[in-house]
Amino acid sequence: MKKIGILFGMENTFPNAFIERVNSKGEPDIIAEAVTIDKVAQAAPTEYAVIIDRISQDVPFYRAYLKNAAISGTAVINNPFWWSADEKFFNNALAEKIGVPVPKTVLLPSKERPDGTSETSFRNLAFPMAWEEIFEYVGFPAYMKPHDGGGWKSVYKVVNPHDMWFKHEETGQLVMMLQEEIEFTDYVRCYCIGQKDVLIMPYEPRNPHHLRYASELKATGEEREKLLETIKDYTLRLNQALGYDFNTVEFAVRDGIPYAIDFCNPAPDADIYSVGPDNFEWVVEAAANMAIERAKQQVPGQVNLTWGTFMKDAIQTAPSQKASEPTPEPIPSAKEVNVKAVTPKKSVKPPKAGGDEPIAEPDPQMPTQRAAVTKAPAKNSKLKKS
Repeated sequence: MKKIGILFGMENTFPNAFIERVNSKGEPDIIAEAVTIDKVAQAAPTEYAVIIDRISQDVPFYRAYLKNAAISGTAVINNPFWWSADEKFFNNALAEKIGVPVPKTVLLPSKERPDGTSETSFRNLAFPMAWEEIFEYVGFPAYMKPHDGGGWKSVYKVVNPHDMWFKHEETGQLVMMLQEEIEFTDYVRCYCIGQKDVLIMPYEPRNPHHLRYASELKATGEEREKLLETIKDYTLRLNQALGYDFNTVEFAVRDGIPYAIDFCNPAPDADIYSVGPDNFEWVVEAAANMAIERAKQQVPGQVNLTWGTFMKDAIQTAPSQKASEPTPEPIPSAKEVNVKAVTPKKSVKPPKAGGDEPIAEPDPQMPTQRAAVTKAPAKNSKLKKS
């Protein structure tokens, strides 16, 4: 018997509907249930072939549990290792590389220094930064948001540099990004399940939360069909590159071009009271089918995680030793290393009784370019003194 588990928190409608839908399909030797955790021992396998993760982004204990489960064979959706590393600013950069339009975006240092750091920790950061170039590149109005956040938390609309500085004071240690505003004629939110099934939902982010899905596309006819085709293509590209099997992507449409605004939502809202009955039905059915498929594919004891093309391509193109290169000498083991005692040519004389105290060593100094350039070469150096 293979178990499909779902790990969740406050939400009620989707987890229960998901469990019922999987079990209603009558797949032999497959059953779904809510995950139960009573003990987490290192490298110990769980009883689940598949776990749908809906909450670990808020509970570090759950995230550690899922990683431990994954290395022992559980197919965790979404991949907890990649999800831990991913963030929105990187997503924007990746989207640009794979040909998906995104707003102009820059990264901003945090207003407050991280705990345990000082001014010296930031000696590599130019002061002041090239703010005029940054503002000219992004333009105003713009949006300032956490580079790795979600759920519309700590998102600010800023209308000029003074407004940005004023609101930046509230962000504490958050690393923010400043993003071009896209004045849109249409806005959509797309579910992507299993990197193949896409549901495009008209969405109005300016409405109250419970009315955001009460919207219709303004584009019509051939323009509408072309727009929907492009949005589906971009949605699949993004999720296949990132490796997410359960995600949403938001697009703002300007001058007929869909710009990806938000596409790092690996535990997206699926509540029937916010997405609506029709969208809810689609998500439950697609998620159940995907989980059953992954359970059938799962091989106990092996890693059954999904990795995106970004990671796969990076591994395939990683530099490796060429056949023509000589094999490096093996590093000797501890037993093979002979350590010779070396007696110094001149012994260090201890300070005489009643004499001066030994001089303390000066604090180490950071080498400068001037010091490095003017330092005389060693006697056996091939370089000549100038």
